[in-house]
Amino acid sequence: MTKPRPQDVFATRAQPLVAARTALLVIDAQNWVLDEPARQPRPEFYEDARGFVIPNIARLIAACRERCIEVVYTVMENETLDGRDRSLDYKLSDFFIAKGSHNARVIPELAPGPDEMVIPKTSSSLFNSTNFDYLMRNIGIDTVIVTGFLTDQCCDHTIRDGADRGYHMICVEDGCATDTRARHRAALAAFGGYCVTETTDSLVARMGQ
Repeated sequence: MTKPRPQDVFATRAQPLVAARTALLVIDAQNWVLDEPARQPRPEFYEDARGFVIPNIARLIAACRERCIEVVYTVMENETLDGRDRSLDYKLSDFFIAKGSHNARVIPELAPGPDEMVIPKTSSSLFNSTNFDYLMRNIGIDTVIVTGFLTDQCCDHTIRDGADRGYHMICVEDGCATDTRARHRAALAAFGGYCVTETTDSLVARMGQ
């Protein structure tokens, strides 16, 4: 039997899902992001996040747990008390989420299980400020399903970085959101070449096969 060449492993983006090699990534579904009174006015974001995105992520989490697919969370959170470890962009954007604070916790609707990783980050892409890549390689993950917030920021950057590092990236279009629906649609179109775009329904159906 001829051994497949490395470039043939993902000869097409239409790959079957293999539970042992797949991870669901939930990006920044934390109190600081979903705390309406403390954030700038963005009604479309809160309407979509609460109306269908969070329920869809919860549905995907349940489906992944049922099939022993790794569920991984990342949250924006300082590693130091004064936030000196934050990226320059986070400092300039005044993103300060205190270590161990309420703002850094995953929202209750999507609470992590007892053996699920919650990885703090201080950059848009968790590939740049965490050991996510190292952890996924150790587990044997080569496919990453991306959900969470915001579509055109942390989700976008993570999908592009993951693709460049050799991961098969999947974006759940109704499992993420950003400030406006127009920005959400524009982001999906912009990074669509780096991933497979799925809906919650289509992805759950694929898991069931």
